[in-house]
Formats: sequence, C-alpha cells, structure tokens
Amino acid sequence: MLDQPIRARRTAPLYTAEQRARRNASPWTLVQGVLAPLQFLVFFVSVILVVRYLSTGAGLPLATASIVLKTFVLYAIMVTGAIWEKDVFGKYLFAPAFFWEDAVSMVVIALHTAYLVMLLGKIGDPVTQLSVALAGYAAYVINAAQFVWKLRLARLDSASSAEVAA
Repeated sequence: MLDQPIRARRTAPLYTAEQRARRNASPWTLVQGVLAPLQFLVFFVSVILVVRYLSTGAGLPLATASIVLKTFVLYAIMVTGAIWEKDVFGKYLFAPAFFWEDAVSMVVIALHTAYLVMLLGKIGDPVTQLSVALAGYAAYVINAAQFVWKLRLARLDSASSAEVAA
C-alpha cells in the first residue's frame, strides 16, 4: 500500500467539481496564495531573530517585534482562510476536507495568542515568553506541512480530473 500513488490510496477527491469551481472563483484563494508565503517569510526571519536572542542575549526588541508581526500575519491568514473555507465549503471552519488542518490551526493560534498575553501582561521572563512563541512556531511548521500536503493532493486531483477528461 505504501508504494501506491497517493491518489490511488484515497477514496474521494479533496474538492468536488462544484467546490473546485468555487475555489477557483473565490478572491480569497489569491489572498491565501499571497499571505501563506508572506507568513512563511516572516516566520523564517523571526526564527532567526529569536534564536539569535536566545543564543547571544542580543536583539530582544527585534525578536519581539518579529513575533508580534508573525502573530498578526497569522491572524490575517486565519480570518481570510475562514472566509475562503466558507466560500468553498459553506463552513467557516472545520469543513471535513480541512478538519485536521483547522484543528491544528487552533493550537497555533492559541500558542501565538498566549505569547501576546504573556508579553502584554508581562507574564514570565523573555526566555519563557520566547519559549511559548517557539512552541507556536513548531505547531505552525506542522500546520504548514498539512496545508502543503493538501495543496499537493489538490494538484494530484486536478491532474487526475484532467486525465479522465482527456
């Protein structure tokens, strides 16, 4: 079973023909396509700044600003992603096709929000606060991998649909 192509192991496509049409017509698809790489870029720079602070003790204001920026980009992608999900699947969150991605996204949001609460409430020292941010970043990596996987599945589905139509 492991040597079978991915599409051969799955029983249903990620999108129905109607959902694919709604996905392609939704302006939020483009918004997600812009915000996702932007979020990754902010994440990548932020990781460097956080690790720099944790290893040298230098640059806490930059590390902090980068985490706050990452959190606001995350909020933007989550809100617009929920609107996209409503456009495509008729539900703002937890549509069956993206249930687990949404579930892990809630963990990501919770950890990023916990960091902001700690920062603004002056709860814990900077290392503790940054540790919470890094836990959020670890969850984000898992979540990003989930979405990249779904993007791959969607492309395989599109290729299969094109083969069937030909």
